[in-house]
Amino acid sequence: MTIDPMADYRRLQRWSLLMSLVLAAFAVLISAVWFSGTTVLSVAVGCVAGWLYLLLLSRAVEKLGTQSRSLGKAQLLVPVVLVLLSTRWPLLELLPALIGFLIYKPAVIITTALDLRSNPKPSNA
Repeated sequence: MTIDPMADYRRLQRWSLLMSLVLAAFAVLISAVWFSGTTVLSVAVGCVAGWLYLLLLSRAVEKLGTQSRSLGKAQLLVPVVLVLLSTRWPLLELLPALIGFLIYKPAVIITTALDLRSNPKPSNA
């Protein structure tokens, strides 16, 4: 029987991506209730970009150590493209798009906090 050392990471990765989708849906829903169509579209595009960024980053981290020695730079293109797109395309607003993009951060924090709460590490004392 082999033990996969990356099993915990993959589980945490799936939960982070799922939590990010849930918070993104909530953010788009709230913005749809309170704001106009262009703002809602901007938040939605930002949320998709944030989710894509998190997905690319987690894949790069998973490859770290086995296939590569450093993180790839592909995920860094996502926020750059988002900013360029929102400044060049009149249907997108920059600030709501950036807020939508940053939705992945609370998702990662919540997922990590829940994981630490459910799997406490043994103390050395």
